[in-house]
Amino acid sequence: MSDQSPPGGWTPRDPDTPPHDGNGPGGPGGPGGPGKQAPRRRTGPRRLLPTWRTALGAVLLLALLIGGGLVAGYLLVDIPPANAAATAQSNVYLYSDGSQIARDGEVNRVNVPLSQIPLTVQEAVLAAEDRDFYSERAVDPKAMVRAAWNTATGKGTQSGSTITQQYVKNYYLGQEQTLKRKAKEFFIAVKLGREKSKAYILEGYLNTSYFGRNAYGIQAASQAYYGKDVGSLTTAEGAYLATLLNSPSAFDVVSHPQSRTRALARWNYVLDGMVKKGWLPAAERAATRFPEPGKVRAAAGLSGQRGYLVEAIKEFIVDRKILDDKTLAEGGYRIRTTIDRRRQADFVEAVDDQMLGKLDPETRKADRLVRAGGVSIDPATGKVVAMYGGVDYTRQYVNNATRHDYQVASTFKPFVFAAAVENDSRTQDGRRITPNTIYNGDNKRPVTGGRIRFAPENEGQISYGNITVNTATDLSVNAVYAQMAVDVGTARVKKTAIDLGVPEDTPNFVVGPAMALGTLQASVLDMTQAYATLADHGRRTPYTFVEEIAKGGDKIPLPERTPVQAISREAADTTTSMLVSVVDNGTGTAALAAGHPAAGKTGTGELDRSAWFAAYTPNLVTVVAMMGQDPDTGTLESLYGALGESRIGGGGYPARIWAAYTKTALEATDPVDFELDLQPGAAQPPPPSSQSNPPPETPDEDAQSPSLRPTPTSGGQDNGGQDNGGRTQGGRDNGGQDGGRDNGGRTQGGQDNGGTGSSTGQDDGDGTGRGDEGGTTTGTQGGTGGPAGSDGGGVVGGPRPPSAFLE
Repeated sequence: MSDQSPPGGWTPRDPDTPPHDGNGPGGPGGPGGPGKQAPRRRTGPRRLLPTWRTALGAVLLLALLIGGGLVAGYLLVDIPPANAAATAQSNVYLYSDGSQIARDGEVNRVNVPLSQIPLTVQEAVLAAEDRDFYSERAVDPKAMVRAAWNTATGKGTQSGSTITQQYVKNYYLGQEQTLKRKAKEFFIAVKLGREKSKAYILEGYLNTSYFGRNAYGIQAASQAYYGKDVGSLTTAEGAYLATLLNSPSAFDVVSHPQSRTRALARWNYVLDGMVKKGWLPAAERAATRFPEPGKVRAAAGLSGQRGYLVEAIKEFIVDRKILDDKTLAEGGYRIRTTIDRRRQADFVEAVDDQMLGKLDPETRKADRLVRAGGVSIDPATGKVVAMYGGVDYTRQYVNNATRHDYQVASTFKPFVFAAAVENDSRTQDGRRITPNTIYNGDNKRPVTGGRIRFAPENEGQISYGNITVNTATDLSVNAVYAQMAVDVGTARVKKTAIDLGVPEDTPNFVVGPAMALGTLQASVLDMTQAYATLADHGRRTPYTFVEEIAKGGDKIPLPERTPVQAISREAADTTTSMLVSVVDNGTGTAALAAGHPAAGKTGTGELDRSAWFAAYTPNLVTVVAMMGQDPDTGTLESLYGALGESRIGGGGYPARIWAAYTKTALEATDPVDFELDLQPGAAQPPPPSSQSNPPPETPDEDAQSPSLRPTPTSGGQDNGGQDNGGRTQGGRDNGGQDGGRDNGGRTQGGQDNGGTGSSTGQDDGDGTGRGDEGGTTTGTQGGTGGPAGSDGGGVVGGPRPPSAFLE
């Protein structure tokens, strides 16, 4: 009997094929099935991946959970009552010993209805913060996700929130940057957007936003900045107030003139946005001029130095992103600072005794222009222990210690030399740059080797011939340092200055030979940081004003301040050795009155608008600056004639203030010498000149003759006591006897050529004497001026010019 034929459509089975189930090969669902092919088995790593069905299911489940979470959040989160920030608390600022400096944060708020706020002012705020406010929903999910991600990953804060969300944050929640707060903000904003009108939300936003100057709301801001009610604001003024919402403290062009460019850019952005939205005619926009805000009216509790300290500490906290300014303005923080109460009082007393007490603005008009600023830092810890911001915060609101609109002048020169040692730099003819390297110091000598033509003038138009770097530092010779900057490389000089602590974004920090003369506009605080790095042997510890910040029982984390070796110890210490000579023999001899070994540098800005003294002992760094500014217009002015003197230099009043403060601040400590590791060759005397005859002695009565100011002559040599860059090796000039001491006059062969002095006099570093101010020493200069950086056989140190020609 034959086998039955298989049904149609069935594939005959190979008798050698093993049995299988219906889903295997040959089964209805298998590859033998009608018109179907069996799926390939997932092998290897692919077995670990989910199938598309699994992935789709997971996505749907996630969407369901998110949807459920949103619904639950909406139902569970209610609109809360106004938060504590709506009635801001006070912040308490403390000295390092826990005693109180000041308390701020008194509420300055007056609510006004939206109808009283000019429409153009409302539109300016919308142009600045949320141009689609009236057409968009209450929340922006994309911005929320971006902000949450930045917060979670530590990339900083980024708003992008709608005005509704910002109002919720201002009025119902707080400024803290947490995911929990962001989530609450989202749900409350959604509810508020459904239950309240846009006008209600905008009115609330304008009445709760912080505008700086302790002003909450548009009405308080209008009074704080323009002294008028909000209804009288112009479009330009409204645009500036809208600008402040982005960064209330930083964009105050009165308190922070260094931020003026950024503030104006933001103001223009607001006005341009109004034009784009059709809210402001282009012609009116073109005719709009920036409306200068009025002066800061400080609270009485911030008088004296308190206001300067509080504002500097606030700025530090905000700039370091410890808290943003809106969060800080909520109040309730207890801030213990690094300010030493006793040293702070010492600084104020020194300025009062040495400068303010001698001003007579009724008799001398120039005395009205005088300002002073100073900062003192412990170099080992970076702690700011004292700061002098001005005569009184309620009278002069701009902090002279933190402003960035005056040239630092020759206080920058040590950074050029530090860069030379750090980079093992050489002169144009290949000689290593050390304190004993000889340069040509002639007035207006063109700088060689650079791409920019530059022939700097020396102070007083004096030519020094061939002198050592040490002597050029003592006398602050511009020609030498401009050439040295090119020899080192101006980009390297800038890098070294930044490494020391000068901020890279300092105004006018332009690479070029002129930078050696201090054309940049760093603050007193910035320069104190840089000199503190030199004092600590090249180790930079970022400065700080804050020891601890607490709110309730919680402490706010502070940023790490890990010290770094910014430049080599050899570079820092060799620079210090020359700055010691500046104090001992150069333009900074007034600092000797402190009674402690010190290293420092003087500086006088262009047109004598500023005068600086930056100096340090091994354990205290202080920078003092005098500045000229018109009290009415705020313009920078020259200090000619101030305090009855034709010129104001860094070696005068600033150095005297420094000495008085340092002496008192360190009176409980013994003098400490510098421990220095110098570069090879730094301690060796310079090579002898080609001439061997000593210069003739100069009669004492001719010491002040203009004909004896340094000019290149032939012959002559410093013989016997070798002048090592301004330091006498063979003998000491004690010309001013009977209590007076000549700390600036040069000696030839270790000999006092006519020192006479009074019982109280002191030579202030000009080497010419001033009758009752100390001994007079003189000398002549030999040698002819050779090319840049060459040893042309001239002397390695000439006589000192009159004090009027020194910085």
